[in-house]
Amino acid sequence: MRRLRTHPKLRDLVRETHLRPDDFILPLFVRHGENQRVDISSMPGHAQLTTDLLADEVAEIEALGIPAIILFGIPAHKDAVGSDAFDDAGIVQQAVRAIKSAGSQLLVMTDVCFCEFTDHGHCGIINEKTGQTDVDNDATLEILVKQAVSHARAGADVIAPSGMMDGMIVALRQGLDEAGFTHLPILSYAAKYSSGFYGPFREAAESAPTFGDRRTYQMDPANGAEALREVLLDVQEGADMLMVKPALSYLDVIQRVKQAHPSIPLAAYNVSGEFAMLKAAAANGWIDEQRVALEVLTSIKRAGADMILTYHAKDACRWLANPG
Repeated sequence: MRRLRTHPKLRDLVRETHLRPDDFILPLFVRHGENQRVDISSMPGHAQLTTDLLADEVAEIEALGIPAIILFGIPAHKDAVGSDAFDDAGIVQQAVRAIKSAGSQLLVMTDVCFCEFTDHGHCGIINEKTGQTDVDNDATLEILVKQAVSHARAGADVIAPSGMMDGMIVALRQGLDEAGFTHLPILSYAAKYSSGFYGPFREAAESAPTFGDRRTYQMDPANGAEALREVLLDVQEGADMLMVKPALSYLDVIQRVKQAHPSIPLAAYNVSGEFAMLKAAAANGWIDEQRVALEVLTSIKRAGADMILTYHAKDACRWLANPG
């Protein structure tokens, strides 16, 4: 076996998995205000940006060869139903229009959820219909549709619902179709786990729940077969693309989903905690960040992901262009 490892060019020729800039989707955090770049302490190199800074940001992203971004919004005002999320003048809608008006050719995806927009930090409308304080699934579907249609009107290219509400894909597909957006694809967070790896994102998106947790709607990390049921339902409801989140501790789930649905594009979200761990270890001199980050991203693709949402996207493009 070692004969095929003796020369670097030979290793390149027989390499099974290839990582490229066009595999990446970069998350961006947008906020109200002007000329503000608010650094995210737990995610070095990332910041909340005001919309007037987006033109330069997306120009840099395009120059690196990254094909797509996904937007997360931090509103100026939060309320019980997250009304800024479905306001046509909301922060995500403003960001989409700013990017489009800058002439960017980036694919603009929008996260469709409510945790950043509600004053309680949960992913929908809260009530006690079930006998406990929890997210009302069906009531939340109605405002998810309003949010998605508002994003579509602003010019979003892909809608990416992440709230893990039952029936969200069929509701969104019907709502988008009725509003005249039959062409707009849906990237479903089909298997999203209730994970401890989201910690830094809570700071970045200012979305920590004020009570309880999200285990009644996000998946139990112990369950793999359940992910296949969740994914199948979304496929049957009309999802155009699928996602597994997080990625690194769920490589087996990525592989199982891809094997079950080989013809459907599959994304994996290399989440904030996975990014922050590598950054912290590198800052302490414990690992070679470039080598380990590219190894992690390659493992996600090797498991079956066709595209990777990652905070390492910019650096990874630079490293791939200059592997030394």
